[in-house]
Amino acid sequence: MKKKEATPLQLPLSDPKNQIVISSRVRFARNLKDRPFPGVAKKAVLISVMEEIKAAILSLPEMEVAVAKKLEELTLLEKQILVERHLMSCEHALKAAGSALVLNQAENLSVMINEEDHLRMQAILPGLQLQRVLSMMHRVDDQLEEKLNFAFHPTLGYLTACPTNVGTGMRASVMLHLPGLVISEQINKIINSVSKMGLAVRGLYGEGSDAKGNLFQISNQITLGEKEETILQRLSEVIEQILQHEQNARTVFLQQQSDILLDQVGRAYGILSHAYSITTKEALNLLSLLKLGVDLHLFPEHVREIIDQLFMESQPAHLQRGAEQSKMSAKERDTLRATLIRTRVEAMPDPVLLRKS
Repeated sequence: MKKKEATPLQLPLSDPKNQIVISSRVRFARNLKDRPFPGVAKKAVLISVMEEIKAAILSLPEMEVAVAKKLEELTLLEKQILVERHLMSCEHALKAAGSALVLNQAENLSVMINEEDHLRMQAILPGLQLQRVLSMMHRVDDQLEEKLNFAFHPTLGYLTACPTNVGTGMRASVMLHLPGLVISEQINKIINSVSKMGLAVRGLYGEGSDAKGNLFQISNQITLGEKEETILQRLSEVIEQILQHEQNARTVFLQQQSDILLDQVGRAYGILSHAYSITTKEALNLLSLLKLGVDLHLFPEHVREIIDQLFMESQPAHLQRGAEQSKMSAKERDTLRATLIRTRVEAMPDPVLLRKS
C-alpha cells in the first residue's frame, strides 16, 4: 500500500529579519589610564573611579534624562530585573560598593561602572540593526574620550581586564529565535560551524547560560588586530546565513512535515492553556513554539504582543515584581507563572489549523 504523503501547509512566511532577529547589541569595554582594574582595585579607588565616570556619563546629551544608581542602592530583585532585561550582566549584579549603573530613559543605552572593566557601555535595539547600534556607541565613546583618559596602547589598542577584549574592546551580538533549527535538530551543526568562524554562540543571558526559549546570542570573539567594521561585517554575513537556514527549516516543516509542526505548536498551546505549575525554562520553550506559530500565521498577528510580554513577565524577578513580593519560593513562582500564562493564553484564539470544524 502506497504511503500517503502529508499535505503541505500553504501559508506565507514572515520576513525573517523582523521575526527571527530579536535584538542587536554592541558593547564597548574601556578602562581609565593608570588605574588598577576593578578586580584588584581597593574600595576607595573603585569609589573614586565610579564618581569620575558617572559624572562624565551624566554630562552626555544622551543621558540628559537618565537613571544612575550605585549598586548598593539596588535591591536583589531590582538587580535581577535588570539582568532579565539585558541591561546588566549577572557578574555586575553581584557587585556592591564602588560599582554603579547608568541607564537612559529609552533603556537602549546603559553603562556598567566597575564591572570587569571600569566601563562596560552598551547600546541595544530591536531587530537587525548592527550598524545603527555601532553608530550609537561611537557617538558615546567619542564624547567620553574627551572627558576621560582611557587606557590605550598604540599597537594593542584599548587595554582591558580580560585579554580577549584587548584591541577594539568591542563585543557585537545578535539575539536570534531559532526554533526551526532546534526542532529539526540542526542547531548543533550550526553552532559548530559558527564557532569555527571565530564567533561565539551563547544562551539567553550570555556566557554560561542555557538557550531557553530557543534564543541564541551570536557574537564576535576576536577584538585584537581587527577593525570594528570588519568584525561587524563578518558577524552580519554569518547572521544572514543562519537566517536562511532557519527559514529553510521552517519551509520544510510547512511543506513536508506539517504534522510535526502542528503537533509541536498544538502541544505547547494545550500545556500552557492548562498547566497549574511550570518552570521558567519549560514556559519559555513552549512560548517559543507559540511565537513560531505566529510567525507562520497559525495565530493572528496581535498574539505576538501577548507572547512577547509573557516572555519577559514570566521570568522570575519580573514575576515577583508583578506579584509585589520580594521573596518567593521556586514552587510559588512556578504556580504563579502558570496562572499568569494560562489566563493570557486562554484568551487567545485557537491555532488556525487546529480549530474544530
